[in-house]
Amino acid sequence: MFRITAENRRLCDGLSRREVLRVGGAGLLGLSLPGLLRADTGRGRAKSLIVFALEGGPAGQDLWDMKPNAPENVRGEFRPIATTVPGLSFCEHLPMLAKQAHHLTLVRSVHHSIGDHNAGAYYALTGREPVVNGRLITAPERDNFPPFGSVLAKLRPSGRPLPDFVHLPDWMSNNGSFLPGQDAGFLGGEFEPFVAGDPSKPGYKIPGLELPRELPMDRVGRRRTLLDSVSVALGDGQAVDRLDAHYRKAFDLIASPEARRAFDLSQEPTHVRERYGLDLDNPRTKEARQFGGLPHLGQCLLLARRLIEAGVRVVTVCTGARYDQSWDTHRDHFPLLKRSLLPMFDRGFSALLADLSDRGLLETTMVAAMGEFGRTPKVGQITSSAGADKGGRDHWPHCYTVLLAGGGLPAGAIFGASDAHAAYPARDPVTPPDLAATIYKAMGLDPETLIQDHLGRPFPLSTGSPIHALIG
Repeated sequence: MFRITAENRRLCDGLSRREVLRVGGAGLLGLSLPGLLRADTGRGRAKSLIVFALEGGPAGQDLWDMKPNAPENVRGEFRPIATTVPGLSFCEHLPMLAKQAHHLTLVRSVHHSIGDHNAGAYYALTGREPVVNGRLITAPERDNFPPFGSVLAKLRPSGRPLPDFVHLPDWMSNNGSFLPGQDAGFLGGEFEPFVAGDPSKPGYKIPGLELPRELPMDRVGRRRTLLDSVSVALGDGQAVDRLDAHYRKAFDLIASPEARRAFDLSQEPTHVRERYGLDLDNPRTKEARQFGGLPHLGQCLLLARRLIEAGVRVVTVCTGARYDQSWDTHRDHFPLLKRSLLPMFDRGFSALLADLSDRGLLETTMVAAMGEFGRTPKVGQITSSAGADKGGRDHWPHCYTVLLAGGGLPAGAIFGASDAHAAYPARDPVTPPDLAATIYKAMGLDPETLIQDHLGRPFPLSTGSPIHALIG
């Protein structure tokens, strides 16, 4: 493990002199100074992005920023175990992820002040302040800023017959509303995610890729020709353009063997599907926070890898189901983590990292696993109207950890630090806009690049600053 800190004085390669001395002297994981310098020369080399949404807000102090020397009501019930990064410990219930820790970059000092799930999700998924005229953004709105997937679909289209932005397995929802930051916002319908459903369900069929038996491909071709004629006749209105884009994408998906193959998990060997996690006996009658587990998660992460391999630009994978803020453990916090959340999370996320690495995809694929906030430093501490029982942890946006991997980031590294109780940043604080700027720069986009809303108003991709210690 090497710790990276932010300093004003930096070398031309993006590393501070102190970092050079620290890393060069440590030589951990075989990452010598020449190796680190070589790793820092490829700026913006990520071509694809997987956003792993840990919706509800995981408790980093119980998972990957443990505080074993803190008081009992802070450190919690779980024991730390060693990882493949010397000096870095994970929770005892993450043994598989611990063996893949050398792929990760941990940002331990993320913070903001938004304790609302919906607004916090918008902040995480777009990197944009979720407050307009003193009002929290808690639902999809036409003027909302677009998420990473929509922005990259617009600015970095792949040109493939597959969607540029795929969302698995379903829209996230809370308090009677879909979470903002999932839809394309002011970029409009052309850049909406393709919501692909749950590939772990028996008989899974990709939405839109199955033709009725009575509709052969030659008729599909004739309908596309008709669409082209109608588009010309109606002109170039914005609504027509959006409708036209949706239909064209649908035709491309239906007609493309490449798309069909990418979504077909039956082409994966059984041992690979089992490595990611199969939960075939799960009756799916309970949500994760009702001890129903995460039966969809492993196969969603496997499909994410297949889609990235096939050329999809961005895939978002939700941890829970539509109405389940899975990491929102106000009650039964430790039993839920141990029995319902961590088994499939550990298996699926570790398999994704290993598989991307083994296939040579991790270097050009950035993975960002993040919740909208963390959990309270003290067990039983109450900070929201939902409260917490004596064994629960409530909302806490003031310090939490985001897990990054791939895309040219330094592996096995930690940036920033939380204090002794995981309550506030102790060093190098990072905001969601800073994370967004870092992601965009890793994807080869200047965070100051302007995009326009439906009224032609310009907005920069991010109002934050990239973490230069990670990407130069």
